[in-house]
Amino acid sequence: MSASLRELPQEVLTQIFLQVNPEAIPNLQEACRSFHDLCGPLIWRHCCQTKYQYWSTSRRVEEKLAEEVGKNDWKQIYAERHKIDRDISRAINSILASQVRRIEKTKGIVKFGYDAKDMLLQHLTSSDSAKDVLARRVAIEQWEKVRRKEYVPLEKALGAFDMFVMHDAKGDIDDISSNLDRIAKRLREEHPDFSELSTRRKAIAVAKYVRARNLVGVNANVDIHYHDLQNNFIGIALAADDHPSLPLVSVAIYCCVARRMGIDASPCGFPFHVLAIIRAANGWTLDSHEPRSDSEPQSMYMDPFRTDTEISIDNLLTQLVSMGVPKQDHKKLLGIAQTSAIVARCARNIITSVQTLPPGPEATPFASPIPDIKSAFYAALWALVLLPNGDNERLSLMQQARYLPVVIKHIEAQFPTDAWMMEKNIIPAFETLERQRGIGDTLRAIRANDENLKKVKLRNTQASQSVRYRVGQVFQHKRYHYHAMIVGWDVECAASEHWMSQMRVRDLQRGKHQSFYHALVEDRSTRYVAEENIDIIEQEPIEGLMAIAGQYFKRWNPDTKTFVSNIKDEYPDD
Repeated sequence: MSASLRELPQEVLTQIFLQVNPEAIPNLQEACRSFHDLCGPLIWRHCCQTKYQYWSTSRRVEEKLAEEVGKNDWKQIYAERHKIDRDISRAINSILASQVRRIEKTKGIVKFGYDAKDMLLQHLTSSDSAKDVLARRVAIEQWEKVRRKEYVPLEKALGAFDMFVMHDAKGDIDDISSNLDRIAKRLREEHPDFSELSTRRKAIAVAKYVRARNLVGVNANVDIHYHDLQNNFIGIALAADDHPSLPLVSVAIYCCVARRMGIDASPCGFPFHVLAIIRAANGWTLDSHEPRSDSEPQSMYMDPFRTDTEISIDNLLTQLVSMGVPKQDHKKLLGIAQTSAIVARCARNIITSVQTLPPGPEATPFASPIPDIKSAFYAALWALVLLPNGDNERLSLMQQARYLPVVIKHIEAQFPTDAWMMEKNIIPAFETLERQRGIGDTLRAIRANDENLKKVKLRNTQASQSVRYRVGQVFQHKRYHYHAMIVGWDVECAASEHWMSQMRVRDLQRGKHQSFYHALVEDRSTRYVAEENIDIIEQEPIEGLMAIAGQYFKRWNPDTKTFVSNIKDEYPDD
């Protein structure tokens, strides 16, 4: 006689139910009363843990997981996430079906915060835009907190830059903290007597550790690679095998590890080269020999980018004098730098790195598209607009007035789905600026373009029969050799007379009376290309194109050697 499933021991049934797809659990609960009772908080908590990796911080899931299993309604928590998944799937399908109102649809997805990330990762190729907007929103939220003078860990304030450039790369802003936790844990394991050391010896020990493992500095030829763009990103530095970083990021890594080891370490805003300042515990000297009666804690300086030895204060004072820095400014420059100042300084370093890149296609590291140049520059602009220039209100307004129009141009040209973040985070703070009206007009134009139906271009007309190539095809430019994908076409050149004159269109073999194609290039720029300059590539596109295809395409079709269009509302026959 065969045994019934219900006759199995409860602990065996529990183990079986833990392997069941969460979506089938409600059916099990309806099977019989014993199954209904068995599918309790333990099962639903397991469903939440196994199906979802990312959670919005407002849910406090980490705290709830540490509590007694019956204290929280895990079935309700799972049901809420499941509903969010359905809402996001509908929004993604709507984005793919039509180019109309994509800003609001993306905003609707991003409002769920990290509750949206698991579903976005499932739709990785087709939802690149929403996923990237979510990452940028996380970054901007960190900088908004810094601007409001709320506490933000140094690694998260700087890790916000990584969120702009990650795209399809693995990682998250919390992963940066986790990497630093692991470094501190290994350091503690290798130095079990660390807590017994004086503050001075601890500071030096941390510098020796991070330098010995190449966690800081530039290990390649410093003269050549010092300004490499990747050296400005703390997340990339921690994840890369050679951990390259500029002094600012090296000091940030050092300080974050040191703080985890119980050391009061912070960046110091020394001119031209960021240092770390380490302060003794209140009431003690750096050497912990005896308590101090005065209130000013002892300080020391470290330069983990260059050395694991202490930098003397006399050396630093001599440098300041040689720079011509007034004596009254010495104390400020040798003191602890505000997080906002460090973020703004990192932003300026990114701009310097971008400006030092060679011109032309060779400027973009297409073989390794992280960090993406345009996204890195865009991140720097956001940081400089959001964060004040020190305590000087006039300089802050000048800085924001300088960079705000540039951010708007980038949103208009490349990041239109960020328009709502500009409306939310920036515009309310700029009501007194004379440029406000022009900026508002630009944002309204972006909105209007997003909400208008696109003009449909069919291929059943006599004129369109001459259009040789299709949306989704990949090509190499015959003259300039860059790779790009076709995102639109015109039967003949539809540009202005001024543009045609400037680009010497009439000097082309077929002139203006040939099809012209809108193209998205591997460096994220858009071009307008004559048909005679297109050389179609029938192989899998390079990594740089795959990383940016999501705005226009669902996926790559290896059979047709083309991208599958998600702009069918405009080009239904392509």
